[in-house]
Amino acid sequence: MKKEPRFSIAVLPGDGIGPEIVASCLEVLAALHERLGGITLDYRHIEGGAAHYQKTGTAFSADSLEQCRQADAVLFGAIGLPDVRYPDGTEISTQFDLRFELDLYAGLRPIRSYPCLPRVLVDPRGAQIDLVIVREQTEGLLYSRGRGTLEADSIAHETMKISREGSRRISEFAFRVAERRARSKRRVAHVTCVDKANVLSSMAFFRRVFTEVAGAYTAVRADCAYIDSTAMHLVKAPWDFDVVLTENAFGGILSDLAAGLVGSIGLVPSADIGDRHAVFQPAHGSAPDIAGKGVANPVGQILSAVLMLDWLADRHGEPRLAHGARIIERAVERALTTIRPIEFGGKDGTSAITKAIITQIRKD
Repeated sequence: MKKEPRFSIAVLPGDGIGPEIVASCLEVLAALHERLGGITLDYRHIEGGAAHYQKTGTAFSADSLEQCRQADAVLFGAIGLPDVRYPDGTEISTQFDLRFELDLYAGLRPIRSYPCLPRVLVDPRGAQIDLVIVREQTEGLLYSRGRGTLEADSIAHETMKISREGSRRISEFAFRVAERRARSKRRVAHVTCVDKANVLSSMAFFRRVFTEVAGAYTAVRADCAYIDSTAMHLVKAPWDFDVVLTENAFGGILSDLAAGLVGSIGLVPSADIGDRHAVFQPAHGSAPDIAGKGVANPVGQILSAVLMLDWLADRHGEPRLAHGARIIERAVERALTTIRPIEFGGKDGTSAITKAIITQIRKD
């Protein structure tokens, strides 16, 4: 008898609402296993984050990092508490540590609207928003984290880093994402490089490398735009975008802006992907103000697990994982036709949303 495939998943619930939404996500994955079988996910829970830093003086231990390195994937909740900071005034951001330690250079944030939820935009095309933001995560302005300097308490310096290799590999990643989306959604693939090439030589270099890479992907439409005009265009016509490629700091800003256009960052998953490792977490923060109240929306966390299943399927050649991802995806979509999360003016909190999704999984 063929042995059932098993995958090791490092689980880092973190701070604030992180433990609540991670618990919901694991319930959904358990329901998927009951429905599908055939593949086992072995979870190893890891401590880390701002509360852990308060208790131990360490946000994330070397042993925890090694467990993440050895795992097949990392499922991450949310990290950070506003009042818990390092001596330099910056917040505890374990996800940044993982990005740099594991070389997770590609940030992936799929953003889509759900037609049955209230729309932010009056235009009916607001129900058709379906785009992906790809951000380079090991360079750009945020590369300067921990490297900035303060001179005589009067001038602070931060340094942006843009390399040819970093720009090449993130551009290739974005084009591959566009090709995959074109196949699954039967649409013309389109990648927009977003920069500030008219002002910064580093951004002009980023654009030049992107244009060079685009030459190898002739079936994908490629263009470039400045960050300020793109922010305006996203608000006016987000349905015009497919894959948006940009630098680290710009990507974080555009991701939250786009999440606002679909009504809630609680709907948005994300993945931090490298050549060997990957971390999957919702796009939102730890929201300590609502922690423990049962009102947090777990959809972003659950859809992050969908991204995890797809990544594992591609990496290990396990189509059943991709099939499981589609089951959860459909279950979320159907569940959101019958319930309304609290941030959309409804009464359905963490438990109700989780139960509705599990019900749909069992019906699939």
